[in-house]
Amino acid sequence: MIDVRWVWAFLDTVEADADRSWEFWSTVTRAALAPARGPRDEFSTLVPATGDAWVKLQKVLDGGGVHLDLDVDVPLAEAAEEAARLGAAEVHRADDVVVMRSPAGFTFCLTSWTNAGSAAAQVRDGEPDLLDQVCLDVPADGYAREVDFWESLTGWPKRPGSLPEFVSLTRPDGIPVRLLFQRLGEASGAARGHVDFACRDRGASREVHVAAGAGVVSEHDFWTVMRDPVGRVYCLTHRQP
Repeated sequence: MIDVRWVWAFLDTVEADADRSWEFWSTVTRAALAPARGPRDEFSTLVPATGDAWVKLQKVLDGGGVHLDLDVDVPLAEAAEEAARLGAAEVHRADDVVVMRSPAGFTFCLTSWTNAGSAAAQVRDGEPDLLDQVCLDVPADGYAREVDFWESLTGWPKRPGSLPEFVSLTRPDGIPVRLLFQRLGEASGAARGHVDFACRDRGASREVHVAAGAGVVSEHDFWTVMRDPVGRVYCLTHRQP
């Protein structure tokens, strides 16, 4: 287990689509875009009006998708060794980040906790909706091992979801992002991910997202599948922020 102090949800977007994507996500999260940074201006952060940020944006050369950054307050080499012991594979190491791949192939990064001596705070009260969940979509053959890996890595206990194909990890107080796992109908392949919003009024949130440029893919009892202006699929879920 590693002591995860903060979780960042990263939205990875191919460079050609990044400006349009970043503007959309800034609008629907009601968060300001921080000045771009990095050698290619490839990184930004969604900065909420109050509280600390937990969503970052990245331009990538190809692919795109979602990944997680886990802030830890132990040496990154120590955290990476523990993740590898539990079944992850190391992909790349630099001074300030270790890129890992989970047993089912989901990319995540280990990064250093920088709020030494203080706690970060996410403001949830009063929000009509909140991007607060990353769902790992896992083919059936790797599903059980993937859930066990994340439970062992974080120490957060798993609990059954609203339907048999879902399991979540209990989000500790002070952690901004909940982890959900969906068992896919496909038998094998690499895990992938999408983000979810918790919505007080799912219909009202849907209207806001459509006005910002998203499309409705499908409606379900507990969630609405959406597609953003550049094709990223995400969900609006019936949960309290």
